[in-house]
Amino acid sequence: MQQKAVTDFSKERVIEIKHLNKSFGPLDVLKQVDLELYKGENLVVLGKSGTGKSVLIKILVGLLKPDSGSVVVLGKKVDQISYKELLALRLKVGFSFQNSALYDSMTVRENLEFPLVRNQRSISKAEKNKAVEEILEAVGLSQAINQMPSELSGGQRKRIGIARTLILQPEIMLYDEPTAGLDPITCLDINSLINEVQERFHTSSIVITHDLTCAKAVGNRIAMLLDGKFACQGTFDEVFGHKDERVKAFYDYNFIE
Repeated sequence: MQQKAVTDFSKERVIEIKHLNKSFGPLDVLKQVDLELYKGENLVVLGKSGTGKSVLIKILVGLLKPDSGSVVVLGKKVDQISYKELLALRLKVGFSFQNSALYDSMTVRENLEFPLVRNQRSISKAEKNKAVEEILEAVGLSQAINQMPSELSGGQRKRIGIARTLILQPEIMLYDEPTAGLDPITCLDINSLINEVQERFHTSSIVITHDLTCAKAVGNRIAMLLDGKFACQGTFDEVFGHKDERVKAFYDYNFIE
């Protein structure tokens, strides 16, 4: 598995986090966290379960408030904007859930139409059809348009979940454990899809994972979250060449070449 090519991205920041702290009672989950996402890059956030990766994502979309620190997404201070502004911001940030979050009672077409109708109430039937067909073509599942989620494989469900997120044309994609529960071959397919989304839709993405094969394949930059702080950031090889013994232990336990 080759490391994803390093690209010289513009220094335009689409997400900027400074001195972020978040605790739940006596448990300090995030401690003085600093992180930046640059326009057009895939940033992988690695860490063990329970290290605060999901908490970080929820803070980014305003589902949780930080105890202190600054969180700026697309120029907006997330914890200081109105609810109306927050809803508008969320339309620009696509969240691909770990379990795909499809409605089992709806066909693939209906699942993809749902966010369009909910957020663009004046959209015509022709516009809906075009959007659905184009996004299914983009994820390679045009033939599944009239199927039910129960008829799809795990990998296909993941693709449809990503398609439903992309159909609103977000500027930022947040992937929560995109390869969790998938077989190795399907994992490679999802990794390729994440890279295709970056190139085709010009998205900036944060990929939350503990899958090092995924991290190496899709991450232009890697950030390792350990004990509530980012221990190191850089390319895959830079991060795992770090002298911190916790980083080496994470690699030895998780990575299969």
